[in-house]
Amino acid sequence: MKENTLLMQPTRAILKATPGLHFARKAGLATLALCMLSGVALAQRGAVQPPEHANQEPVNHLPNPYETQRDFGTLPDGRNWGSVSAVNIDIDGVHVWAGDRCGSNSCATSSVDPIVKLDPQGNVVQSFGADLIIWPHGMDVDPDGNVWVVDARAANARELEENPVAAGKGHTVLKFSPNGELLMTLGTGGEAGDPPTHFDSPNDVLVAPNGNIFVADTHGAQFQDEAGPTAKSRISIYAPDGSFIKSFGEWGFKDGQFRSPHSLAMDSQGRLFVADRGNNRIQIFDQDGNHQDTWYQFSRISGLFIDKSTDMLYAIDSESDPNYNPGGWRKGLRVGSAKTGEVMYFIPEHVSERASGMGGTGSMGEGVTVDSDGVVYAGEVGPIQGMTKFIPVSYTHLRAHETEADL
Repeated sequence: MKENTLLMQPTRAILKATPGLHFARKAGLATLALCMLSGVALAQRGAVQPPEHANQEPVNHLPNPYETQRDFGTLPDGRNWGSVSAVNIDIDGVHVWAGDRCGSNSCATSSVDPIVKLDPQGNVVQSFGADLIIWPHGMDVDPDGNVWVVDARAANARELEENPVAAGKGHTVLKFSPNGELLMTLGTGGEAGDPPTHFDSPNDVLVAPNGNIFVADTHGAQFQDEAGPTAKSRISIYAPDGSFIKSFGEWGFKDGQFRSPHSLAMDSQGRLFVADRGNNRIQIFDQDGNHQDTWYQFSRISGLFIDKSTDMLYAIDSESDPNYNPGGWRKGLRVGSAKTGEVMYFIPEHVSERASGMGGTGSMGEGVTVDSDGVVYAGEVGPIQGMTKFIPVSYTHLRAHETEADL
């Protein structure tokens, strides 16, 4: 049978522009075209959203009082940046820590230090972690200056063939001293599984003021549309000595359920904020895991940071597109109040030939942190890589607005 060329031409164009739809060729291009013309939506895997999402108008048009500085930071030996999602500010409020995926998107076949500490001018003043980390994904710095790094996956077969030493690493949370000494490992290196002894592609770690350790797990859950034996999402709590306390949450769309808790933050009241990326929302809990609130106004969040001195919330969105965050949402960085939930500022996506995430327009970072002067640092993972710095145009204006938010 000959293809109906009238239907095939626009369909081929859509398939070329949307890599996630290439699977549909197996079902036949003509069938796909007829479905599209009849108004049947073909959603990509993981595109289902909680019904409450439809009630939130997109928040795209707000002031942007920041100047964007791309390509922040120079790595040792002139090496290029790779993907960066793990970023956090040092306890001095000045230096910034970043987890570089070794000039590419994995450290499995590299022997460079992935964890770097940069001064405000972008100079690396310290580095560590060579041959210890496969895929740095999330990070926290505790009150003693220790650096906690989430190593989210194990080496794959190709990487192990090239570098057998990469075996036994990944699916872990690593605690390093400020000088890079490995002090503690949570999880079992190289093995995916369930707490208390294992993680399954963990996303982020947060150390609470009392020393308890919160770990967000699992990364791939945002691409699952229905419950099943492999559908997992949870927050696990460990005591300061690494002993297991409990896990809370499960895969799903309801309050208290997650589809990839991708980032964690805590406000001045000690409330735990969870970037539930697959469900395009923030969920707020007390430190025992009791659900308190759900917010959709900050979009599809990859990275989350709260400045406890002001309770300003920074939510970075690297993935919004018409499929995974329908309704007109744009990638970007939204800044607002962790107290009231008001979104105050919006930094739009970078212009890029190829989009970050799974489609849509432009690129934006995945990790975010903020120094004591309100300067924002973002880690990039898409076609734009490395680090970006967002500098407040007027500290006076920002601080005045933050003070008003506290009233």
